Amino acid sequence: LVLAGSSSAFIGSSFVVKKKGLKKAGASGIRAGQGGYGYLKEPLWWIGMISMILGEAANFAAYAFAPAILVTPLGALSIVVSAILAHHFLQERLNVFGMVGCVLCIAGSVSITLHAPEEREMSGVNEVLLLALQPDFLLYALSAVSAALYLMFKVAPKFGKTHIFVNVGICSLFGSLSVISCKALGMAIKMTFEGNNQFGYPATYLCMVIVACCVVIQINYLNKALDLFNSAIVSPIYYVMFTVLVIIASTIMFKEQQTTRQVATQFSGFITIVSGTFILHMTKDMDLTGSIAGFNAKGQGPVAKRRGPEELPILSRETKEEL
Repeated sequence: LVLAGSSSAFIGSSFVVKKKGLKKAGASGIRAGQGGYGYLKEPLWWIGMISMILGEAANFAAYAFAPAILVTPLGALSIVVSAILAHHFLQERLNVFGMVGCVLCIAGSVSITLHAPEEREMSGVNEVLLLALQPDFLLYALSAVSAALYLMFKVAPKFGKTHIFVNVGICSLFGSLSVISCKALGMAIKMTFEGNNQFGYPATYLCMVIVACCVVIQINYLNKALDLFNSAIVSPIYYVMFTVLVIIASTIMFKEQQTTRQVATQFSGFITIVSGTFILHMTKDMDLTGSIAGFNAKGQGPVAKRRGPEELPILSRETKEEL
């Protein structure tokens, strides 16, 4: 619990610190959202990066020593941390419907995770490799990589600057594969410390290569998403997509038996996530004035209106100026 909680705190704060670093680097060079890498020379970005690394390290340790059904729901805390810090340090705001959407996203994700099937005990990293080579998981892995590559080379150049799901989708697809490899790698390290050396098998090093490649791609496209869109929006959408895809990948790979109640609860959670994401995305252009209910002082409303590009809360200030 301590490892998972500290992981959420580090990761949630890293979104905001990295965003400030990206904004500072973009003011004096090519922005990350346009393909620039000037942020690599920005100390503030590296502070955020170190915070994210510490968070992921704590998360890695938590997965190695505790079941995923306990660790994953606590990832929702990173959204809360990110939203609070973004409110105070980035002046990023969510309207009432956006807040409701975030709550629905978190509730649905927690519901799915709490009722996800538990993973079975593994005898070693080679057993994980055998499961990964099964036709159904190979089909998922190839589909995920193909979809991510299509988004990277076909969709992102045209729609990456205006559609938040493009860059976040790439991160989530590769993230689902990196988590499977991280689980195998964490298990290998844990078993090695227990006296069963797993570093004599090529599968351990294959996991390292997969994790390294996936993490590099995730960092690159997460930076683009943070540079183009508000971190208060990026954080919950990334969490939701990442969590859902990880559960799908784990279920396909480990083939746990599920009861009808589990399936129904997971389906309900998924519908809740879709509803929350839809509300979050579709109401981003609405300007709510007056009361929370959207009525003016005389009770004549609602007074919500669509905004122009210069007022879009989901986009960063620099992106609004370009639009």
